[in-house]
Amino acid sequence: MGSPSTPAAGDTPAAPARSGVPASGGGTRSGPGDGAATGTAGGPDARRGIDRPRTLRLLRYVSGRLLTAAVSLFAVVVTSFFLFRILPGDPVRALTQDRAVTVEQMEAMRREFGLDQPLWQQFIDYCLGMLRFDFGVSYQYRVPVTDLLLDRLGPTVLLAGTGTLIAAVIGLALGTGSAWRRGSVMDRANTGVALTLWSVPSFWLGLLLIVALSSGAGLFPTSGMMSPGVTGTFNAAVDVAHHMVLPLATMVAVVYAQYMMVMRSSLLDEMGSDYLTTARAKGLRDALVLRRHAVPNALLPTVTLIFLELGRVLGGVILVETVFAWPGLGSLFYSGLKVPDLPIVQALFVVFAGAVIIMNLLADLVYPLLDPRVRS
Repeated sequence: MGSPSTPAAGDTPAAPARSGVPASGGGTRSGPGDGAATGTAGGPDARRGIDRPRTLRLLRYVSGRLLTAAVSLFAVVVTSFFLFRILPGDPVRALTQDRAVTVEQMEAMRREFGLDQPLWQQFIDYCLGMLRFDFGVSYQYRVPVTDLLLDRLGPTVLLAGTGTLIAAVIGLALGTGSAWRRGSVMDRANTGVALTLWSVPSFWLGLLLIVALSSGAGLFPTSGMMSPGVTGTFNAAVDVAHHMVLPLATMVAVVYAQYMMVMRSSLLDEMGSDYLTTARAKGLRDALVLRRHAVPNALLPTVTLIFLELGRVLGGVILVETVFAWPGLGSLFYSGLKVPDLPIVQALFVVFAGAVIIMNLLADLVYPLLDPRVRS
């Protein structure tokens, strides 16, 4: 701050600005503009409570993350086009398999799908379509891919969202209990079971559950989302929930271990902190120290993991939906990959990878709000 004999640029602007009289000596250079630029005490930003350097850092942080996400998404779009072009198999031959078709008819199908165009022309058309959210027309279903995605999105979100929620709750609860009672029988049993299930392939576990609980015991349906002939909202909801039991069990068994292990490790790090010792020294009960102090701080890495897993789970349901014939995006991707139905597999590749990128972006943006150390 400048002294009265040598006023600083940002210390003398308010009075001239309000009275309309130019500042003496320095003219307008030492007027209100400098106070706003520097954000010093007495300037407009300071009066409004705006920390300009901090705001600039925040804008740089957000713009950097948005730019990274945009570049990653563009790389995904380019990769999705060329990756599936190098796969073996001719879509036209696959679609006309076991049917008597002439060479002229096959050429007509190639012209209809745009496969007769040069590769660079197909790529430009593909990119222009992506800008309009137009993924093309499915080779096998003969309907716009966007309509197929919208029809299948609901079942996938229902299955993946419910599975992620249940896995997170179970993982956080078991991870907290294991860390708080480190070395106990419960800790060892939870850790052993979680690591075992984490290493099991989801399709193998799904097939095992079908053999044991569907074909063997007859407790649950083997496939599908709803039984035919079910009427009424309540009956339909109960029937869908009945069909979801085995797919959900497969997803949760494989996914919850990640939440549990991260929560256990994070809480073990917090348990050696001085503030927990201070809380105990003040006479707080262990349960209160755990609930009010340890768990909220240990949740930060787990929240980031939940955001990241939301994107991965959407793509990870391919195997589960295929095993249980769940009518979602995963089974649609599998059906498109068998042809190959290029518009379907390209669109779903972008959707699955884009979900991971968007969830990463949200995790980057939310984490500074939760952790003051990142904001500083």
